[in-house]
Amino acid sequence: MASPPGSAALAQVATPATPRVGTPLAPPTVGPPAPPPAAPDLPAPRDTPLPANLTLSQALDEAESRSPEIVAARAAVSAAEARARQAGLLPNPELSVELENFAGSGDYAGTRGLETTVAISQRLDLGGRRRSRLGVARAELAAAELRLAIARADLARQVREQFARAVTARDRLRLAEENDRLARELARIAGQLVEAGRDPPLRALRARSAAAQAAAQLAAAQADEAAARLTLAALFGATSPPESVAGSLLDLEPRTIDAGRSLDVRLADAERAIAAAELDQQRAARNLDPAVGVGLRQFRGSGDVALVGGISMQIPLFDRNQGNIAAARSNVAAAEARRANALANVTVRARNAIAAVEAAEARVRALEGAAIPEAFEALRLAQSSYREGRASLIELLDAQNAYTTAEAALIDARLALALATAELGRVAAQ
Repeated sequence: MASPPGSAALAQVATPATPRVGTPLAPPTVGPPAPPPAAPDLPAPRDTPLPANLTLSQALDEAESRSPEIVAARAAVSAAEARARQAGLLPNPELSVELENFAGSGDYAGTRGLETTVAISQRLDLGGRRRSRLGVARAELAAAELRLAIARADLARQVREQFARAVTARDRLRLAEENDRLARELARIAGQLVEAGRDPPLRALRARSAAAQAAAQLAAAQADEAAARLTLAALFGATSPPESVAGSLLDLEPRTIDAGRSLDVRLADAERAIAAAELDQQRAARNLDPAVGVGLRQFRGSGDVALVGGISMQIPLFDRNQGNIAAARSNVAAAEARRANALANVTVRARNAIAAVEAAEARVRALEGAAIPEAFEALRLAQSSYREGRASLIELLDAQNAYTTAEAALIDARLALALATAELGRVAAQ
């Protein structure tokens, strides 16, 4: 694992590979957008039972297929696609029918002087309203796609974290089961030694007390392990947890990424693009879009028919959309500031996660390399010496507690490493 970068190297940090739940989304393209395709039907969430022995890879796949958050984010993308299609449509033409010079007096009594005009008119987009409207919709679609990618990355981190907690609870349960077995065996041996007259009754009482404490810790570990599996299943929207969790805590490989390409910064870029597109839309709104029309007029009195035509447009005398344009400019400035803040936050989060990963790795190496083997050897010698009468019950209990403490510390260190790696993977997501 690379060391945390210095102040001169903020752009890149060493991180695990991008955590993915499902297929990643491509970054937004540059240039004039093509018309969006019709939105496909959204897939229904999976509702089959979870695998009995759930691995991390299976958990990530189940989360992608079941999570209500992913379903909601996909629906938001589908809605943005529909809005983009709507934004690209031309305005409808208008049909008008006018009746004049009827129900009057003299020559205009009844319908003798009736004039009927049927006309059709169309507003012309000469000021770029449709183009700017489509630009806003396309920018919002790109942001919705990035929010879906962020929802997937967030869910992947949550799954990795909760899976690690479930595996940790499983390992703590196994440790509690081993402690319970050792405590019951120790109580049995202590009872035999008391019956043989080698130890006073107080030592057997102490051993039975330790066995009772181990049994209580086992019951608590069983409850914690079941609760961890239930919490993991809740991430999938499932009510029935898997029977067990299996496999490794970690599934990410180290690599170097550009903090400026992280999902959070890319979303800030997309939101800045939305603000810029909205500014363009407000500028286009002040332009004149005339409406032209053509029609036929029939003169009932003579039976003649003539063409009519016309053009209409607003006169921008008072309202030139000045306020909306100024507000849109301010929104662009705010979006640029949020982008800078997002980049700073990603860099800090990456550094903190790197430091946490390196600290957890060092702790795991120290425990696996020395503390656990030495504590196990001390326990083995204490057990042998106690059976031979060369060590007291207190010494054996101390050795057993030291070994249990070291094993628990290793379990905690592995959990800390998994949590830090999951956070680093989330920061690295692109």
